[in-house]
Amino acid sequence: MAIDYIPHTDEDREAMLAALGIASVDELFRDIPPELRLGRPLDLPPALTEPELVAHLEALAAANPGATKVCFLGGGVYDHFIPSVVPYLAGRGEFATAYTPYQPEVSQGTLRAIFEFQTMIAELTGLDVANASMYDGATALAEAAFMAVNIARRERIVVLGGVHPEARQVLQTYAAGQALPVTVVPVDPEQGTTDLAALDRVLAAGDVACVLIQQPNFYGCLEPAPEIARRAKGAGAMVVVSADPVSLGLLEAPGRYGADIVVGDGQSLGLPMAYGGPHFGFFACRAEYVRRLPGRIVGRTVDRRGREGYVLTLQTREQHIRRDRATSNICTNHSLMALAATIHLAALGPRGLRQLAELCLHKAHYLAERIEALPGFRRVFRAPFFKEFVVACQRPGFDPAAAALDAGYLVGPDLGRWEPARRGQLLVAVTERRTRAEMDGLVAAWGVRA
Repeated sequence: MAIDYIPHTDEDREAMLAALGIASVDELFRDIPPELRLGRPLDLPPALTEPELVAHLEALAAANPGATKVCFLGGGVYDHFIPSVVPYLAGRGEFATAYTPYQPEVSQGTLRAIFEFQTMIAELTGLDVANASMYDGATALAEAAFMAVNIARRERIVVLGGVHPEARQVLQTYAAGQALPVTVVPVDPEQGTTDLAALDRVLAAGDVACVLIQQPNFYGCLEPAPEIARRAKGAGAMVVVSADPVSLGLLEAPGRYGADIVVGDGQSLGLPMAYGGPHFGFFACRAEYVRRLPGRIVGRTVDRRGREGYVLTLQTREQHIRRDRATSNICTNHSLMALAATIHLAALGPRGLRQLAELCLHKAHYLAERIEALPGFRRVFRAPFFKEFVVACQRPGFDPAAAALDAGYLVGPDLGRWEPARRGQLLVAVTERRTRAEMDGLVAAWGVRA
């Protein structure tokens, strides 16, 4: 038997219409011209029973090849393992249905969770203060650029060519609204990292507000970030680093080599790939810039009786302060996603995060060496890398992405999507989830027995 999912009875509807003083639902739409109305019932298939509906949804899910393939996809969203404690705790009703914590007297659990998240991000990035989270890594980077422009009182934004092309597109969209010039510094085609001589030429103009670095960069390569930061500081520019949080289990914290602002996307910290979202962005800076920080910050305080508590300490958006003093139009944060990351980091601990990073590093290098040994394959860039790298196949008529897919593996994306000259060059990412058998299987799909 099909069950009606609409809970209202005819009597309920009549009572609501009577309260509104109208005779029918159609009167609710009388301000819409008749020619713009559909004028007929929706063309929907017959209702299904629950077992039929479940079977239908399962059939739709099975049509997605990603559900059954081994994932070596890179480019910003990664197939990391998520401990069961993360969805179990983050999915509790107290968190999953919590409202924005404007009233601290009824929001202490949520506020404390955000405070712990901020503390972890500050420690991870090597900076003094972090906000409650952002929407994603790309908008966090654009907001960081705006913040730097306001602090430095200069207009030019310099973004390195190794920054994710879609993050650069978001930055360009933000900058266009205020007519801020954005300069892209090219990548050395052999190394896959920033052309330092080109960077020096841009910095020599003396009008640069900030330099935006991604570490590791979009190609997986490790930028000479401390040297870039030194050159930027020497030219009076601020340094913004977009960091992979997992890499910070091994790499030096950006705040320790001169970064003024550190942002990033937090998907790698306990969140599923989920077709690109929802995830969250993180944002940290030096203490002297705290009042320029977008979004909201939770602080710890005491009440009149000396009891410890948590409150929204700073909110620099238009809704809470004078518009001319607002630092951003960011209206909220991704608290539930940030909570998942907090649980994930707490479960790992400092030692576990380092082990996670080491597994990614060693497995990625194992696979890179195996692929480079294949006839016709090469690693495109020579710079050191962390957990992903770019490969190219020069074997005539062979499509490595299609061959991998046929064998049950997902690789990519193809860099030609953003750079036509690099069509056919594929990103390959290796996380701690990938086994030796899976890596050897990919190598076998590309022409050599494991």
